[in-house]
Amino acid sequence: MSSLDHPAVAKVAAALAEAGQPGAADGIRILPAEVRTAAQAAEALGVPVGAIANSLVFRALFGEDSAPLLAMTSGAHRAAEDRLAELAGASAVAKADPKFVKEHTGQVIGGVAPIGHPRPLTTLVDTALEAFPVIWAAAGHAKSVFPTTFADLLALTGGRAAELGS
Repeated sequence: MSSLDHPAVAKVAAALAEAGQPGAADGIRILPAEVRTAAQAAEALGVPVGAIANSLVFRALFGEDSAPLLAMTSGAHRAAEDRLAELAGASAVAKADPKFVKEHTGQVIGGVAPIGHPRPLTTLVDTALEAFPVIWAAAGHAKSVFPTTFADLLALTGGRAAELGS
């Protein structure tokens, strides 16, 4: 099975088409090797690391309950967990473990796309990504990416723009 036929990549392509962005689905690129970091993705694509939209899943704590929080951050910096908690109205956030990520996204760490999940996720989108005319996001597999824009990423995810980095 090629990476383009991978079920998670197919879900991302379908979600892009459903969102009225079939061109983005056609733009999914399968890279020769897995790119599990923003630096690896930037090198493979020949773009600045800041143009990589990292999909980071956190476990947001609300009293006794927790919920997934997707932070779409620029690859040029780290997400500030205290800032994410403040923006989400959570008492705290922590990086989610692989099982939690797979349960809520249907995808594995290293290839989590901003879309194509079983249910919509609360999403924050880093305003630092707005500086790039084209940004690249994972497409459901560690070898797959797709091009988008800051405005389209907000629209696709239903996310809220915010300064996320430190």
